[in-house]
Amino acid sequence: MKIRTDIAALVRAGHSDASIALRLGCGRGTANQTRRALASLARLYAEAAPTGQVRDYRPERMPTSPAQQAANRARLLAALTAA
Repeated sequence: MKIRTDIAALVRAGHSDASIALRLGCGRGTANQTRRALASLARLYAEAAPTGQVRDYRPERMPTSPAQQAANRARLLAALTAA
C-alpha cells in the first residue's frame, strides 16, 4: 500500500489534511497521523546529521588489528606462492 508515500508527496506540495483526505479517499486522521510521523522522522534525521567532528566518524567496516593484518598478509602470500 503506497498511501503513506502519496500523503508524503502531498504534504511536501503544501496540501492540508482535508485536501489530502479528499484527494486520496482516506480520513483526515490518517493524513494527520502520517504528517506527524513524517515530521518526527525529519526531526530524528536532522538531529543525526553529521557535524564534521571526530565523534561523528563511523567507519563502514571495523579496522583490522595489526595481528589480523599480519595473518591476512601470510594467507595472501601462501595463496600466491601456491598458485
